[in-house]
Amino acid sequence: MNTQEILLREKLSEHYASVFEKDLIDEIVDIGYCDKLKSGELLIDIDDEMTHIPLILRGAVKIIRQEKEGEELVLYYLEKGDTCAISFVNCINRKKSIFKGIVEKDVEAIFVPVGRIDDWLTKYRSWRYFIIDSYHERLLEMVESIDSHAFMSLDDRLQKYLATQVKITKDKNLVITHREIANDINSSRIVVSRLLKRLEIAGKIEIRRNKIIVKKI
Repeated sequence: MNTQEILLREKLSEHYASVFEKDLIDEIVDIGYCDKLKSGELLIDIDDEMTHIPLILRGAVKIIRQEKEGEELVLYYLEKGDTCAISFVNCINRKKSIFKGIVEKDVEAIFVPVGRIDDWLTKYRSWRYFIIDSYHERLLEMVESIDSHAFMSLDDRLQKYLATQVKITKDKNLVITHREIANDINSSRIVVSRLLKRLEIAGKIEIRRNKIIVKKI
């Protein structure tokens, strides 16, 4: 066993030993690889060929759906222990990605070739349950995201967004611009800046240059 395989087995044992059977872990060690991506990098873009799927070890990835008019909608985030099961149908049918995945917080993940996904669904019960649970969670998050855009006020969406960012980054000091927030909640920079100012006056946040300090949200 080479150094890469030893490292991969250690990481799988640390994060997935209680989730996957030993035989499945053995297969992942044989064909998978570990990689790191920096914040802001693309995990996958719309219309990319999906050759591998990630098993997230640390960090966070923002999954985005782009409308025909060019507007983007943040659907959900992938974090430690997650994978993007919504994209598995595309993998199995060899279709191109319909989502964009951008690294929100530095990511380390194990990547597995999509050619094995279908076989593992019938071969390993743990993999089948993992995919079903993941699909269920992602679907609920996607519905919640759509509902928030349809039924929540922009002010409530903004506060929810800031709370989510704190949860993901585990830091109340958010390094983010008003433009980035506006893009993520599908609004304009001017409107977001005005709402952020209201939150600052209410004592919920503190606005700095390219930074927002969350206090009470």
